[in-house]
Amino acid sequence: MKLGLIAGNGRFPFLLLDAARAEGCQVVVAAIKEETDPEIELRAASDPGIAVHWLSLGELSRLIETFQRHGVTRAVMAGQVRHKQIFSSIRPDWRLAKLLLNLRTRSTDVLLGAVAKVLGDEGIELISSTSYLEPLLAKDGVLTARAPSERERLDIEYGRGIAAMIAGHDIGQTVVVAHQACVAVEAMEGTDATILRAGAIMKSLDDQASTLDRSLTVVKVAKPKQDLRFDVPVIGVATIEAMRQANATCLSLDAGRTLIFDEVAVLAQANAAGIAIVGAKIA
Repeated sequence: MKLGLIAGNGRFPFLLLDAARAEGCQVVVAAIKEETDPEIELRAASDPGIAVHWLSLGELSRLIETFQRHGVTRAVMAGQVRHKQIFSSIRPDWRLAKLLLNLRTRSTDVLLGAVAKVLGDEGIELISSTSYLEPLLAKDGVLTARAPSERERLDIEYGRGIAAMIAGHDIGQTVVVAHQACVAVEAMEGTDATILRAGAIMKSLDDQASTLDRSLTVVKVAKPKQDLRFDVPVIGVATIEAMRQANATCLSLDAGRTLIFDEVAVLAQANAAGIAIVGAKIA
């Protein structure tokens, strides 16, 4: 079977590529010049079952033509495509320009949903980005050696309500909380940058202004109607490092709807830093 892979940045495309090849799929990679790690060429050079084609983020017609030329009827998006690229100097081709003009908003869900529809109209079904990677989804319950403290548990409860609201409006999927107050809300910058911003805010406070514990709790959720074809929540080692730098001591994830990359390393680093990670069951 042939699978089309629209590859964004980070390790996600490589993990999905390896998993698809392990199941015998031939993979046609649409590598995005502005996002994809060039290392993907090395994978293709050593594996005849992988073909890589480079294209710009604005070349929707070329994406479709590439997949159709290779007989691809099923494709998956893997890896982040930074939302701020929409406002960059990238020039859309006629098909993408038409799509953008017809959008009511340029939120992630609306934009990627429109791209998925265009692909579907051309005979290319966009499938769940968790396909082949279900073992990497966060499990329910405490994942680390340490469980959340009572204060962290209260912050998680508060943060999940706030995070669900912003995720429902397609603003972001992460909030950073301290003492049941929202310190930072994710927008276009991404989870790790949001965590670091929250840490900078707390560090900027006058040390004499409060005797409260300045540690932070990070809450990351899926959208209320999460489309698993794109924008699935993801964490990795970099997330734990950002938490360590920001003095964030607890992380809550949606169980079954958040991918954890390099889980062994993630949990080892979290345990070494005294960070609690918990998978929250979706009600």
